[in-house]
Amino acid sequence: MEKAIFETNIKEVPLLKRGKVRDIYDLGDALLIVATDRISAFDVVLPTPIPDKGKILTLMTLFWLDFLKDVVENHLITADTENYPDVLKSYKDVLHQRSMIVKKARVFPVECIVRGYITGSAMKEYQKTGKICGITLPSGLKEADKLPEPIFTPSTKADQGHDINITFEDMVNLVGRETAETLKELSLKIYKKASAYAEDKGIIIADTKFEFGIYDGKIILVDEVLTPDSSRFWPKDEYEPGRTQKSFDKQFIRDWLKSISWKDNTPPPHIPSEIVEKTRAKYLEALYKLTGKIL
Repeated sequence: MEKAIFETNIKEVPLLKRGKVRDIYDLGDALLIVATDRISAFDVVLPTPIPDKGKILTLMTLFWLDFLKDVVENHLITADTENYPDVLKSYKDVLHQRSMIVKKARVFPVECIVRGYITGSAMKEYQKTGKICGITLPSGLKEADKLPEPIFTPSTKADQGHDINITFEDMVNLVGRETAETLKELSLKIYKKASAYAEDKGIIIADTKFEFGIYDGKIILVDEVLTPDSSRFWPKDEYEPGRTQKSFDKQFIRDWLKSISWKDNTPPPHIPSEIVEKTRAKYLEALYKLTGKIL
């Protein structure tokens, strides 16, 4: 296991943004995205990194970008550090397996969320209103029930704090009707193809979020895709509606934070080594099950 990377500092290239997990650098006509080992929960970055997490997220994203390329174009230029600009050569050890050079797309200000099962914030909203993002659902749904059909439930895209669920009409107001319809159609198409594949590999994709942008006049898929950070992955052989599911994602960290009664308006706690190791193992298992890759 390599030493965890909490943040990167590539001095020769301007840092455009340090997100919850990714450090994004401006290469002029392209971007360098580096997935660190930071982990966030409840929209807060925790002080303890998970070793190799950035590599796992990158390898999984690269797998899905290739798997989905017949459905939608994406932003990838290269993830091969041998082909990186000379200015990055001295950082090859840091960038290997955890970075991508991508097209500079104009990213839409919405998270495109698809839910095949009901859980999390969607369950809370359903219990209050019988709806999710304005979509009326059948009555009597239990925690983790499979929905009759996957649903598209967009949200705002917050750099700080919580994303907010919005209706499809709210999304239309943000991006226009034609674009909103296209993003909805693409999101559902991607989810259906990916979830069928994942089920064959023993993983249920309960829900996931996508991001899209415009490049050269075309809508393309950007950012991370179908990772344990952006999705809920459940083991198919242990799935049982009516209860919280075991997972291959950061739900494990969320559950730990709840178990210690952490309040999200207080400083985030350091993660004990046992929880770090278990989280890393879950991410590695998801990577292997879905892609066959071993770090």
